[in-house]
Amino acid sequence: MRVMGRLPFDPARMAGPPADDPRAGALTVSDLALRIEDALKRGVPQRLRLVGEISGFTDRNHWYFDLKDENSIISCVMFASDVRRQQHRPATGQEVILTGRVAFWGKGGRTQFYASDMQPVGAGELEARFRALCAELKGLGWFDPEVKMPLPWFPARVAVVTSRTGAALQDVLDTFRRRCPGIEVVAVDVRVQGDGAAAEVAHAIHALSEARASLGIDAIIVTRGGGSMEDLWAFNERIVAEAIHRCRLPVVAAIGHETDTTIAELVADERAATPTQAAMRLIPDRAALGEQIEAAASSLRGSVTREVQAAQRREQQSVAALRSGVRLALAHARSRVEQLAVRLEQHRPAAAQARRASPLAEAERRLAAASREMVRRSDLDSIDRDLRESVARSLGRGTDRVAALERTLQAVSPLRVLARGYSVTTRTDGRAVRSPSDVASGDELQTRLADGTIRSVVEGAAGRSTAPDGRNQRRAKDSDERGIIERRSKPPKAGRRGSDPGPPDQMGLFGA
Repeated sequence: MRVMGRLPFDPARMAGPPADDPRAGALTVSDLALRIEDALKRGVPQRLRLVGEISGFTDRNHWYFDLKDENSIISCVMFASDVRRQQHRPATGQEVILTGRVAFWGKGGRTQFYASDMQPVGAGELEARFRALCAELKGLGWFDPEVKMPLPWFPARVAVVTSRTGAALQDVLDTFRRRCPGIEVVAVDVRVQGDGAAAEVAHAIHALSEARASLGIDAIIVTRGGGSMEDLWAFNERIVAEAIHRCRLPVVAAIGHETDTTIAELVADERAATPTQAAMRLIPDRAALGEQIEAAASSLRGSVTREVQAAQRREQQSVAALRSGVRLALAHARSRVEQLAVRLEQHRPAAAQARRASPLAEAERRLAAASREMVRRSDLDSIDRDLRESVARSLGRGTDRVAALERTLQAVSPLRVLARGYSVTTRTDGRAVRSPSDVASGDELQTRLADGTIRSVVEGAAGRSTAPDGRNQRRAKDSDERGIIERRSKPPKAGRRGSDPGPPDQMGLFGA
């Protein structure tokens, strides 16, 4: 009998054959997403155009929306970098053409269209019409700078052609109130988009041009806010361009955003990026204008002062030169007389002199003296004539310069304002009274007129009044426009004899 040894223990042999793995051959979700993405890349062009209707539009810097037709729908997204390049903002229900690519978003588990550009349906046709009309009007010279009218320097009344409910009108009004509230604004309400908008805008411009004299209109602003090309299309119509071109008033156009360009803006005399800029092109800044006026007045005062001082210096120099000339002429004449006397003495015959008697010598002395006197008088007469003519010419030129300066000073003199019937009322401390609220009953006032001064005491101050009768209404109007203060006469105080107001202080006449 044979005894066999024990074999080593093998657990695998004891467990039998291995069981099948249930996950073998199955794809993971990520694998499927990659296969779908790869299939889309191979089966669908990487750049394609897609047309459909926008649904569920949401703006969160990126644009999220669905694009659908009668049978299907697909999710779409446009990132902010592409959004900033778009010329219009879409809305739900609008039919558009998208340019972009299709991709499968694995994390969201859906297929999306990533749009890089968006154009409303019909935009291509509008663009073609825009370019054709631009070419036509440019050929007619409607865009040339030579046909543009200059803008008024300081308009009194400006018409604004826009929608009364739009934000553009409020921007224009705010700018006018802030920069120069004295300019009157006439708002002309028109439709700025949709059917009939172009005809309304053109009719308003034509009517303002025809009635410019009776209405007192100095310029027109045509404006509206931003929008798509379809929204702004009324301002690309020929009827509007022709109305602006034929308008006899300068037209400033500000249509849409700064990146938008319309034919109305190209034809207008001035183009602005926004309604606010359109208003700023027409009106000066009140504060800046005041500074310019003050600078001009200061420059004028300096010029007049310098001219007067220069005239005084020239006059002093002329007088000094005249005196020096007279002294030189007299010295020359004296020297000449002395030379003639010496020559006469040298040519007298010595023998004849010895034979002449004393009377003859005396006669010679008198003759010599008379000769010297005649020569002196002749030279002095000539010098006197030259001196008189020189003085007359110098005085004439000085008189003309002084008269010209006097006319200049009179033109800018505040006394000329008083001579036309105006007056200046001040308090006892010298402050000017500009409003009834500046005084109270019992205050002493001094009213400066062209030819004197009136001192008065305030009995009462009248401001705006709402009394129903005609007299009170008239007094309220006068008080509102000129701030009239009721006064009573008071005898002048002692200290100045008679009614002589003293020399006027022209430069401080309208001081505060």
